[in-house]
Amino acid sequence: MIKRVTAIALATGAVAVALAGCGSSDDSSSDASGLRKGATGTSTPAGTTSATGPAPTTAAAAPTTTKTTASYPSLGPASSTTCGEFKKLDSTEEKALIEKVLAENPGSEFEGSPNVALGTAKLVCLAPTYADTPVAVAAGIAEKDK
Repeated sequence: MIKRVTAIALATGAVAVALAGCGSSDDSSSDASGLRKGATGTSTPAGTTSATGPAPTTAAAAPTTTKTTASYPSLGPASSTTCGEFKKLDSTEEKALIEKVLAENPGSEFEGSPNVALGTAKLVCLAPTYADTPVAVAAGIAEKDK
């Protein structure tokens, strides 16, 4: 009985391995989700719409507050944006703001890594204690004024 179960398990495993090796490596075909490498078709997830109008031509201006500017006089206008204001921006505006912040603070540890700076800013700005702290200071792009 045990030999028969073992033989069946081995046979099933061999068939599974054989079938897995029979897959096509033709990149011209596409799979159901359109995620195959080299696929040229595009798909839109259900429940979303794609905008056909022109893209916005101006980036959002960096919001600033008097309290922040007074507390951190050495920061530029984009760098003075608080985490509270940063969290209200959409993803395109967040990225544009971080690029401006990096431009205002050359030589920071995030220079050349805007995606890392953006991810860091998003994470640190989740903390309520940083709501009134400039995003550049909270993320470590700029140093605190002493």
